[in-house]
Amino acid sequence: MSRVYDCSVDSQLLTGMRLARQAIAKGELVVIPTDTVYGVAADAFAPKAVARLLDAKGRTRSQPPPVLVPGIATLEALVAELPDVVRDLVTEFWPGGLTIVLQAQPSLAWDLGDTAGTVAVRMPANPIALELLEETGPLAVSSANLTGRPAATTAQEAEAMLADSVAVYLDGGPSGDSGASTIIDATGLTLPDGTVSILRNGAVSGDELRRVLGSNLAGGGWPDDS
Repeated sequence: MSRVYDCSVDSQLLTGMRLARQAIAKGELVVIPTDTVYGVAADAFAPKAVARLLDAKGRTRSQPPPVLVPGIATLEALVAELPDVVRDLVTEFWPGGLTIVLQAQPSLAWDLGDTAGTVAVRMPANPIALELLEETGPLAVSSANLTGRPAATTAQEAEAMLADSVAVYLDGGPSGDSGASTIIDATGLTLPDGTVSILRNGAVSGDELRRVLGSNLAGGGWPDDS
């Protein structure tokens, strides 16, 4: 039986979403479409599921996955502090291709890997991903590929790499042409005269970030290593 569900067909969308919710609840992996590239998702609060995600990609705990959220209320619950300038970024670029690294709420009972107390958070601009997130809560999501290979832009590309390590593939058609999300580190904003640095260039350009951040944006930027 195929694990790929065509979300452009109502009956397959309903079945695929139901099975995806069940898979997440059982600690299994699901591939989902996003506005950037396809992602492989696990329950962010299930350490064994997150470890399964890292194993499927061929990654270690030193490369913890980001967390996708359905909105700012969830972001506020996951982070220790939400500086005003980050709220400005969220207002401008969410939902969309901007991943923001902040200090995690220390009371959270999760294990995403070697995060040094931080969490990378994004709200995707994709209705299928957002609907699933509304029902499951925060998901640990990394690009749906084997480490060192290009990120999948279709469900079929993801299945060719991840095969039966994933329980359900939600096929939302080809992903957008924006590439991977931009990742920024905003943890420095908790320090006097702290700045935001670009960890990975991607869908949101440095010029767009500087338009919002001004002098709060430091120089730098690294290539995509997904």
